[in-house]
Amino acid sequence: MNKDQNRRKARSKTLGDTPTARLGDFMCFAIYSTNLAYSRVYKPVLEQLGLTYTQYVTIICLWEEDQQTVKALSEKLFLEPSTMTPMLKRLEGMGLVSRERDQHDERSVRVGLTPAGRALREKAFDFRETTAKAAGLSPEEFKVLQKAIVNLRTNLMQAAGA
Repeated sequence: MNKDQNRRKARSKTLGDTPTARLGDFMCFAIYSTNLAYSRVYKPVLEQLGLTYTQYVTIICLWEEDQQTVKALSEKLFLEPSTMTPMLKRLEGMGLVSRERDQHDERSVRVGLTPAGRALREKAFDFRETTAKAAGLSPEEFKVLQKAIVNLRTNLMQAAGA
């Protein structure tokens, strides 16, 4: 038996000739648990901003391009429009966004940042270093990993028919 075979045998228990999968062997669990860890890092940042993670990424999306439709926002954030509406109402109640019917298509609602929503950007940028440091990656490693994760998401979405 070579070294690789010995390592594989030592890593997993066997039931007859079939190796037993371990939780740590599942990529889906690695991604799920990484998401939980990221949430723990983001929690104090989001608390200081007074936002949930979904609200935060919505605001970021609007910083990139203001006056988007609810449909466009939901597609970019991989959320259903019906999920977006109550969250956008809360952001509007907080004075961070405004919602108005599209002048060219009354079926659509456009979402825009208020001055308070734009001002939040400066406060949020102060926290970038905190979350980047927590990842423990160099800027180059971060870019490579992010690209690989986006590629994985794209492949999974295609495989799911979405």
